[in-house]
Amino acid sequence: MEVAKKTRAPLTRERVLRAAVDLADERGIDALTMRALGQELGVEAMSLYNHVKNKADILNGIVDAVCGEIVAAVDEVDPPEEPAGWKPVLRTRILTAREVLLRHRWAPALLESLADIPPSLIAYYDGQIGLMREGGFSLDLAHHALHALGSRGLGFTQELFVQEDSEVDPTVMAMMLQQMAGRYPHMADMMKIVAHDPESTLGGCDDQFEFEFGLDVILDGLDRLREANWQLPAHS
Repeated sequence: MEVAKKTRAPLTRERVLRAAVDLADERGIDALTMRALGQELGVEAMSLYNHVKNKADILNGIVDAVCGEIVAAVDEVDPPEEPAGWKPVLRTRILTAREVLLRHRWAPALLESLADIPPSLIAYYDGQIGLMREGGFSLDLAHHALHALGSRGLGFTQELFVQEDSEVDPTVMAMMLQQMAGRYPHMADMMKIVAHDPESTLGGCDDQFEFEFGLDVILDGLDRLREANWQLPAHS
């Protein structure tokens, strides 16, 4: 009896990029090399060049793939039942985008390196603007709102002076606080109550709480400006 041979799925650009995303998720972006990617796919690294130009092309491709995931996930968020419901819906959309990025923790750094909005994200930002406009924002206020949100509007922020996996011995921390207390009393007092979470998400402390706290501060402030019919002050 002839044994049927197991056929391998043909190599395509989509399959290469999907494997690249999986590799970066599992081992980090620094582990994403042409050789490692070829091994994951069971092919010689040179075979990849039939589908991607180079490493830069792969990085652009996996960013675009994650952006596609964000758009698809956010599209599942129900629109507001009335225009006044813009704020909780926008908040949910942003936190939904963040959930996608938390599955791909290498993606924020790549997104930060881009000078222009990826074409795959234009619909995402168009939806944000649409929510604000329907909620009573002027075009000018909606424009400034996007600047105020910055990367937070996409679900991530750059934390200040945080190193991953940074742990300080309690004894060393106590000595540091004692030394700081005389010269920097306010910093020393604050550091005594700050609890860094070793299982933090994209940054330090309780990063999810800090992200949502900042997001709510911005959204609440924008809502007050909307209610006040804020306009850009005229230049003198």
